[in-house]
Amino acid sequence: MSPFPARLLADDEEVVVDLHPHWKRLIVPALLVPTIVGVASYLVFVVPHGATRVPLRWTIAVVAVLLLVRFSAWPFSKWLTTRYVLTNRRVVIRTGVFSRTGRDIPLTRVNDVSFRHSLVDRMLGCGTLTIESAGEHGQVVLPEVPTVEHVQRQVLRRAEEESLRVSRAADTASS
Repeated sequence: MSPFPARLLADDEEVVVDLHPHWKRLIVPALLVPTIVGVASYLVFVVPHGATRVPLRWTIAVVAVLLLVRFSAWPFSKWLTTRYVLTNRRVVIRTGVFSRTGRDIPLTRVNDVSFRHSLVDRMLGCGTLTIESAGEHGQVVLPEVPTVEHVQRQVLRRAEEESLRVSRAADTASS
């Protein structure tokens, strides 16, 4: 997977954490591939002989491909195009396969960062990260963040560092 593009970063900005949602989101789509292929293969071979055999086989193949695209390829594409990026200046969220949606939260505006995870999430090492920021949008919830506790600590640490940097820069400018 490609790293977050450097052209989207400011001159003094560095990527701290670059993540996709947790791989657990891909379990069901991955399990559907052999299931759909197996059922479709079985159905293709049990189609009775006759005039309708070829059209039925094509119909089964087309339906199987449509099911694979909708329930396996599409979730994988969504997973692949969803990014949670933490830099030393902001939190960047990008989603979307065909149309893209993005949100940037400057670390100086972060008020609170919390996480939660269920027992299953704890076993898999992921959870939901909630970032509360000053502004009109208020809160962003990032589901299925890998190593959520680590990411939460990193966001808090980087937010504190950024606030100190901005206040030192303001002090220097006023002197």
